[in-house]
Amino acid sequence: MKIRYLLLLSALGSLPARAQTAAPAADPYRPVYHFAPPRNWLNDANGLVFSNGVYHLFYQHNPLSAAPGHLAWGHATSPDLLRWTNLPVALSEYRNPDGSNTMIFSGSAVVDANNDSGLFAPGQTDGLVAFYTGHVEKNGATLAQHQNLAFSPDQGLSWTRYAGNPVLDIGSKEFRDPKVFWYAPQRKWVMACVKADRQQIYLYQSANLRDWQFMSRWGRAGDTVKEWECPDLFELPVPGGGTKWMLLISSGNPTEQFRGQQYFLGQFDGQQFTPDQPYEEPAYLDFGKDYFAAVTFNNAPANRRLLVGWTNDWAYARDIPTGDAWRGSFAVPRELSLRATAAGLVLVQQPLAELGTLGKEAVSLKNQSLKAGAADYELPFRGESYDLELTLEPGKAQTLTLNLLQSEAERTTLRYDVARQLLTLDRRESGRVDFHPLFALTTETARVPLQNGQLRLRLLVDKSVVEVFAQDGETTLTDLVFPRQHQGRITLQAAGGPARIARLSLRDLSQPLAP
Repeated sequence: MKIRYLLLLSALGSLPARAQTAAPAADPYRPVYHFAPPRNWLNDANGLVFSNGVYHLFYQHNPLSAAPGHLAWGHATSPDLLRWTNLPVALSEYRNPDGSNTMIFSGSAVVDANNDSGLFAPGQTDGLVAFYTGHVEKNGATLAQHQNLAFSPDQGLSWTRYAGNPVLDIGSKEFRDPKVFWYAPQRKWVMACVKADRQQIYLYQSANLRDWQFMSRWGRAGDTVKEWECPDLFELPVPGGGTKWMLLISSGNPTEQFRGQQYFLGQFDGQQFTPDQPYEEPAYLDFGKDYFAAVTFNNAPANRRLLVGWTNDWAYARDIPTGDAWRGSFAVPRELSLRATAAGLVLVQQPLAELGTLGKEAVSLKNQSLKAGAADYELPFRGESYDLELTLEPGKAQTLTLNLLQSEAERTTLRYDVARQLLTLDRRESGRVDFHPLFALTTETARVPLQNGQLRLRLLVDKSVVEVFAQDGETTLTDLVFPRQHQGRITLQAAGGPARIARLSLRDLSQPLAP
């Protein structure tokens, strides 16, 4: 290595001055306003918690490589969920006396405001307690999965693993992903874990965060083809009064167009969860291939329910062509709510409201006609990081087509079939698709009925991430794309009859965000 380094210095010394000082090429796939690790591997969001005016984002992270393995908790903080400060690794893999290793798998964090755990100094009200799955391996074989805690008196800057770990162990190799939250009506802490191979949720209770008692189990409902992971159980207000409880479940399922996460609406009485919907009918959180392991923040201000999901799919996650420097990103945080419709209560996911403070308006238009069969209408903008909102009125058109990240030979296509009321996200010609056979195997489709004759769309495009929000967030689709040519054109077309762009607004978000 030293010889190569000296040869490189010699070669650089012989180059013209301009070549020595040229800036390196920008990373073509690193998103601007979606969180990605400063380096190496990222997957599930962990330990999402708000404390002392700061959002803490922990995440599954390999500090040694851009491939999965040696999992620890990475850590970043933000005042607004947009501008992030990267901090040192919070919880690291460790060696056990028997020669096995314990990796830090997914989990959650809470603010122990009343020092229920007894782990903090008297009077401290902002101690953080993290719960993680200890994944124990030796020579590549899984020995155990159990739940552990660590605590931090200084807002996550330093952590101590609890001497009494594990705090919950049922003798299983498939027992993981603790989501802990405060249940105020009974003044207790609740933990939801998955018995992954049984597709079941196990619920526990505790008064002190250290000693946990079993309450109930529920599961084998909806999508049960693959193991269940990353549960989240929380309450949402119902328009007009009352509340519903929502249970989120991730499942790495290569069927059903790779949809990775389902949810159930129902009730939780402090002991058990009871769903409203039939067991055989899963409701999917996102209809794209690349939205997985989404969980919500604990202790968010103003009772906001804020969701963060991993933009990737385990089928090809280790193969995506972002290079050896980093791999993995998160979707923009989404705010969750329920909306009353003629079909019943609908889950609504809206991009973080604070996103509207970024960038500058680059295009704004109203009442733009789209003639059937004519050449595509091209927006007077080129770029790869933007926030696009548009309202389309199909009129007599049979199909509406929106091409994103377009060049001569590449495009990511959003297509709406008016008669069938189907919205399709198609990345088969998006650029680099041959790095894995499953990446462009299918298109992603969701049923999206028109509302008052209109299709309302919001698209968050950020180099390698495309998030689609239809009908004000009633349906979402998220996919990764890897264009080669980077021309960033945007075109629209109507087929079978004329249509109209009722309104369109595009904000340019290409400028990097300062922490």
